[in-house]
Amino acid sequence: MKPEDLQLLVTRTMPFGKYKGRTLADLPGHYLNWFARAGFPPGEIGRLLALMQEIDHNGLKPLLDPLRQKRSPFG
Repeated sequence: MKPEDLQLLVTRTMPFGKYKGRTLADLPGHYLNWFARAGFPPGEIGRLLALMQEIDHNGLKPLLDPLRQKRSPFG
């Protein structure tokens, strides 16, 4: 994991599927767990989904809150 991956979780959106357009950090746990069972997609999105699943599974989602607050409204 790279430190900037955590920032990507609160800014990058899901590019496909039922939750297309939703921020990766806001994906429901059951959806992340489904990927863990079925297999994560290749590339960066798969790596980020696996990281988010690990964070969610271990109850660490609140650790992302300060990153959400640091986001500028101007991008």
